[in-house]
Amino acid sequence: MEAISAYVGLFLTALLAATVLPAQSEFLLAGLHVSGRYDDTLLVLVATAGNVLGSVINWAMGRYLMHFQDRRWFPVKAALVERATRWYNRFGVWSLLLAWAPFIGDPLTLVAGILRVDLRLFLLLVTAGKAARYWVLVATL
Repeated sequence: MEAISAYVGLFLTALLAATVLPAQSEFLLAGLHVSGRYDDTLLVLVATAGNVLGSVINWAMGRYLMHFQDRRWFPVKAALVERATRWYNRFGVWSLLLAWAPFIGDPLTLVAGILRVDLRLFLLLVTAGKAARYWVLVATL
């Protein structure tokens, strides 16, 4: 039961970390990895799945909820959207490989939704970038 709780906690932390809510899935992943009690492949898969799902939530917000962007409760400020749009316009769809990056990653996934990036391509690029980041983290500890 403890193992299931750890994996569920990692999934939820990774999901929240991919949204605009403050969470750091890398610390939890590192702690679980260093403990030696969990399978590294499963840790990376669970963290990646949660983090990608959080990015899909951002994509959906961009795709369907941007008409609420002027509301005080909307979680992404216009300046971040503008900066991410510049990155996206400069590097194109390949910028989604950086969806894991602090400060720019979450707004990039929102902009991908605004610009109606095909969800299949979005999933491919975002998953590749996020999985690579988690594998590098596990491999370097």
